[in-house]
Amino acid sequence: MPSEGKSDMERIGLFSEMEYISIGDKYVSPFNRPFNDAASKNKQMLPGGSKEKAATQAGYFEQVYSRIFEGESYSNPVQLRRRYRLAELKKNIGSKAFLPSNGDKYPCGIGTYYGTIGGPFPFFSAQIKDRIAYVQPGKNLYTNPGKKGTGYGYPNLTIGKPYAHSVELYDIARINFKKTSEEHHRLMKGGPFKLNLYPRDYFDPNPYYDEKPVPPARKETTVVKLQNPFKPPSPPKKPGGMKAGTFDPFPAHVPDPYIVKQPKPITTNKQGRIFNPPAGPKSRPMRSIMALNVEKSLFCR
Repeated sequence: MPSEGKSDMERIGLFSEMEYISIGDKYVSPFNRPFNDAASKNKQMLPGGSKEKAATQAGYFEQVYSRIFEGESYSNPVQLRRRYRLAELKKNIGSKAFLPSNGDKYPCGIGTYYGTIGGPFPFFSAQIKDRIAYVQPGKNLYTNPGKKGTGYGYPNLTIGKPYAHSVELYDIARINFKKTSEEHHRLMKGGPFKLNLYPRDYFDPNPYYDEKPVPPARKETTVVKLQNPFKPPSPPKKPGGMKAGTFDPFPAHVPDPYIVKQPKPITTNKQGRIFNPPAGPKSRPMRSIMALNVEKSLFCR
């Protein structure tokens, strides 16, 4: 055990030094590890090399060339093309080939019919059609110049003849309405008929209407004004670490005697050392046996 502090084994919290994390496998360097050992052991597959296509049967899988049809007739493609050409020549009427009477014609501009089969169309002609001779309308109506004046109260200022004068009472419509109204009120026996069961709306049109009688007006209360208002003697004070802003005076100081604190006795063993409790269990990294077996199966020889 070292003279000062704890040893490394005590800090880990184990009774003895653990072995390295493995299954007892020997260390194999990745540089000395052989690669593809099976390629150098036993017999290997020999394909025999690639074959090139030729006229012989060596480049094919079968030893003998097998025909698709057995006993079919031989056909010469050149002779077949010649027979077809002779059969087509017999269809011609004359011995010479057909030649058109003239070559192709190309239009020499936009809007021309040169080179076309049908020629121009009269419907597409730009010539103006015959129109009816223009007849100028007659002149406007000539009248005398307008006469000056507003026309109110002055005769012979309109186009037609003046109207004949007819006598009419002034405000005759109001006089007739008044007579009709008096005759109507004379025939009435009483005032207008009012029905109490007349349907009303859900809400009154006047929200301030109340059927109760209006209460009497309130009397105005007289406010008595004070001649001399209350005034504090001085503004409030803030406590600045003392009793300056309070009602009671600052209490008197009471001296406390200083007492020295007695030290507690230290508990030691027979050798005079201080008791240190042992440390609790500590965790350490561990790997599963399954992961180790997988690595062993992958990196084995």
